[in-house]
Amino acid sequence: MISNFKKVLVLAPHTDDGELGAGGTISRLIENNAEVFYVAFSTAEESVPAHLPKDILKTEVRAATKELGIKEENLIIYDYKVRNLNYRRQDILENLIALRASVKPDLVLMPSLHDIHQDHLTIAQEGLRAFKTTTIMGYELIWNNLTFNTTSFVSLEKKHVQQKYKALTMYNSQKGRDYISEDFIFSLAKARGVQIGKEYAESFEVVRWIL
Repeated sequence: MISNFKKVLVLAPHTDDGELGAGGTISRLIENNAEVFYVAFSTAEESVPAHLPKDILKTEVRAATKELGIKEENLIIYDYKVRNLNYRRQDILENLIALRASVKPDLVLMPSLHDIHQDHLTIAQEGLRAFKTTTIMGYELIWNNLTFNTTSFVSLEKKHVQQKYKALTMYNSQKGRDYISEDFIFSLAKARGVQIGKEYAESFEVVRWIL
């Protein structure tokens, strides 16, 4: 079934969200010759440690998405202020509608509608509004999910999880965060794999499924 998707749009409220939630799946999609587009809405300049360049996350997301195999021209970066996306809903919706027209995705990967981070929830809600006639799956960021319905799984091989982790190592500014550690990345993939009788997997909530 995953090989049926040819154009995939990944919506990341912040740089690294797409890799954390769906990095293994992105790796597998590209391996299956899907064209993947990645949109980061905020580079969180206000949250970058003082000793680092304010635009470091722009550099890091370019390196991380390249590691996953996403073409440079398929990476779109917006400059919305972190933790303020909910104040810019109409602008974001217009961005998404423009992307719908230019990309014409057959699959959209976005945060869960149960994600409690205000920026993540804004992208999920506006993503649903813009892409309600497209298949949409919500990816898992367990530290922000009070609840998560494991209604869909993408089985992965070890190489896909390794590719995900390697991409995340490009985020040097985020080192030390538990959810970027190799142990966590592989443990969650292993746990999701156990649920479907596979070695590794990523889980998604089915938001829309167009057959």
